[in-house]
Amino acid sequence: MATKVAMAVLLVSAALCAVRSAGVVTTGEPVVAGLSWGFYDTLCPPVEGIVRWHVAEALRRDIGIAAGLVRIFFHDCFPQGCDASVLLTGAQSEQNEIPNQTLRPSALKLIDDIRAAVHAACGPKVSCADITTLATRDAVVASGGPYFDVPLGRRDGTAPASSDKVGLLPAPFFTVPELIKSFKDRKLDKTDLVALSGAHTIGQGHCPSFSDRFDGSKPVMEPKLLQKLQAKCAKDTPPGTVAQELDVRTPNVFDNKYYFDLIARQGLFKSDQGLIDDGDTNRTAIRFSLNQPAFFDQFARSMVKMSQMDVLTGNAGEIRANCARPNARSSADILTAAGDDQGFAADA
Repeated sequence: MATKVAMAVLLVSAALCAVRSAGVVTTGEPVVAGLSWGFYDTLCPPVEGIVRWHVAEALRRDIGIAAGLVRIFFHDCFPQGCDASVLLTGAQSEQNEIPNQTLRPSALKLIDDIRAAVHAACGPKVSCADITTLATRDAVVASGGPYFDVPLGRRDGTAPASSDKVGLLPAPFFTVPELIKSFKDRKLDKTDLVALSGAHTIGQGHCPSFSDRFDGSKPVMEPKLLQKLQAKCAKDTPPGTVAQELDVRTPNVFDNKYYFDLIARQGLFKSDQGLIDDGDTNRTAIRFSLNQPAFFDQFARSMVKMSQMDVLTGNAGEIRANCARPNARSSADILTAAGDDQGFAADA
């Protein structure tokens, strides 16, 4: 079995070389102290091949995991930085907060499955935060999106973000001014906002997150889609059971059709549809609808930028032996998760 996996990793590595030669988005984003492009070149050379193989296998079985990974990445980084704190389980975990209650279990499990494979190959040298970052990038690529290198060297947090910090996540009912402020507070600009919202080209939303659009208030929804969703959500019992693709054109392909949806007034969330109506974001959204390479380029830049927010490096944090819980410590005041056996506001 180990030989088969090793051979698969070699094949994936060869495929990676082909992808890179075919066209890599070079972002040019500055790298924060403690991260580097070749961080695991000697510590764990096969890490990227292992991650990519597991992501490809998971998406072959369930393409929806791609959106699940992207959402986990956003929901991890936005509150207190990319430290894999959203992966922690237990009574005080971020997963119990309302924005995170619909995180996809299969995507959470995949991250820890990858962690187990990487640690089996290299020992506990690769953080869950870096694995999440790599898996998200590979899910974007496997869905049709751009390949881009990401700097590595993150370490894992030992405690979840507070409820107040999780509350920083932009909600699907936000207006564009609220979105702009939310992103600015995390040092992301208007272009980052429009590009990262494009991740809604894959994934699903559940009725409670878009039923506020049914009252006819602005931004208005295309009438036929509105009627379809009203009928669909009338059967949403219990609430949150019924799902709808975020991109009505190519729901399982990472492309720029999401922006076409906005022009046709077929954006699912208020926060999405507003991007085409507001003067601060309209021109960028239209440009991305007309120029997919421009969208891909900016999406890659914004992802690399986000991936470096408030990271732990060096001796800060730890390398978790299990992504769902911090490593054991003698100090009683360190979080220990109970039950540990186990944007962007998309309900992926």
